[in-house]
Amino acid sequence: MPRVLIADKLAEVARTRLQEAGCEVIWAPSVKDEALVSALDEHDPEVLVVRSTKVRAEHFSAARSLALVVRAGAGVNTIDLAAASTSGVFVSNCPGTNSVAVAELAWAHILNADRRVADGVADLRAGRWKKKIYGKANGLYGRTLGVLGMGAIAQEVVKRAQGFGMPVVAWSRSLTDEAALRLGVQRMDSAVDVARRADVLTVHLAATPATRGFVGPAIFDALPQGAIFVNTSRGEVVDEQALVKSVTERGLRAGLDVYQGEPAADGDWSTPLAALDGVYGTHHIGASTEQAQESVASEACRVVLAFVTVGDAPNCVNLADRTPATHLMVVRHADEVGVLARVLNLLREAGINVAKMQNIIFAGPDGGAGGAACARIELVGVPPASVVDRLRRADPIFDVKLVSLEDA
Repeated sequence: MPRVLIADKLAEVARTRLQEAGCEVIWAPSVKDEALVSALDEHDPEVLVVRSTKVRAEHFSAARSLALVVRAGAGVNTIDLAAASTSGVFVSNCPGTNSVAVAELAWAHILNADRRVADGVADLRAGRWKKKIYGKANGLYGRTLGVLGMGAIAQEVVKRAQGFGMPVVAWSRSLTDEAALRLGVQRMDSAVDVARRADVLTVHLAATPATRGFVGPAIFDALPQGAIFVNTSRGEVVDEQALVKSVTERGLRAGLDVYQGEPAADGDWSTPLAALDGVYGTHHIGASTEQAQESVASEACRVVLAFVTVGDAPNCVNLADRTPATHLMVVRHADEVGVLARVLNLLREAGINVAKMQNIIFAGPDGGAGGAACARIELVGVPPASVVDRLRRADPIFDVKLVSLEDA
C-alpha cells in the first residue's frame, strides 16, 4: 500500500480520494522544518504533498523511500529541486488549477487601486464622508493593461481585461506573435516596452534566479505617472526599494498579494510597503478560494495516483531537458527473460553508461505481446566494436544498430 504524507493544509477531498484508491494517508498539515524531518523519518512515505511548506535538502535525506514530492500549486520555489534531483526524487506541481482565483484577486487589486475602495471603506467606518476625494477615479475602459508573463494566470487576467474594454500589451520570454494573436494581446519586445504603454501593469512571472528583482527601476521608471502596479506572483520578482520610490515620488498605486520575506505562518509581521499611502496589500491569498483549493487537491491526487499506479509523474519539473548521450543503440530482439540484462552487462563491462532506455514490445495476432521487442538505448560514449559484434551474434538478438546522436 503506497504511503502518502500530506504535510500542509489541503482540501479534505484529497485525503478521501487517496484513501479510496488504496493509499495509506498520513495527514499532518502543520509539520514543518524539523518536525517535517521527524515525520519523514518516522513514516517513510513514498509521496510527500505540500503547499507552502518548504522542502529542503535535510528533508530528502530523512526520507529513505521518498520518490515523489507534489507541490499543490504552481510555483516550486519552496522546494530544493537540486536536492530532489540528487536524491532521484520526482517533483511535480499543479499548474493552472488556481489560475482563475489568482486572476480574480489581481482584478480586485486593479479595481481597488483605481477606485480606492479600501480607503473609502476605512473612512466610512471612521465616520468620514469624502465623496469629493473618492469620486475622482480615472476609470479603466479604454486604458491599456500591461502584462508581464503569459502563463495560465496571466491568460485568465487577459480574458477579464477584454471584458473591461482594455487593450492589452504583453511580454514573456515564451510569447510568440502567433500566441499573442490567439490570446488577443499585442506582443512587445521587452518588459520595459510593456511598461511604457501600460496604465496598469500586472506581474505574473515565476520566481527563478533569472527573475529575482526583475521588476526594477527600469520598468518602474517607464510606467506613466500615477499608473497602477499589481503583483500576485512572487515577492522576489520585484525590487521593493524601486517600488517604494515610485509610490512615493511618482504617485504609483500598487496592489500587492506577495512580498519578499513573507512569513510561512500567521503572526506578527510587517513590511514598509504596507504602511505606504497608495499601497494596498493582501495576505498572499490569491489561490485561497474554495474553488481553487478543491481544484488543486483534485490535481494533486491525479498526480499521486498516476505515480503510484503506473510510475508516471505528471507535471514533473526536475527532469533534464537533455541527456549527455552521444549515441543511440537500437537492439531488435526476442522478448525473452535476460536479453536486456545481457546487453546492459556488456555495456557495463565496457564502461558505457546508459542515459535513457525504452523497450518497445511488438504486437502479436491477438493484439498482445508478439514475442519480439525493440530496445532504444541512449549511451554516453561509443561502445567498442567488439561489444556490438558480440551482441549481434547473440542468439535472441535479431539486429543491432548504432547511431551517432551528435550528427543528428
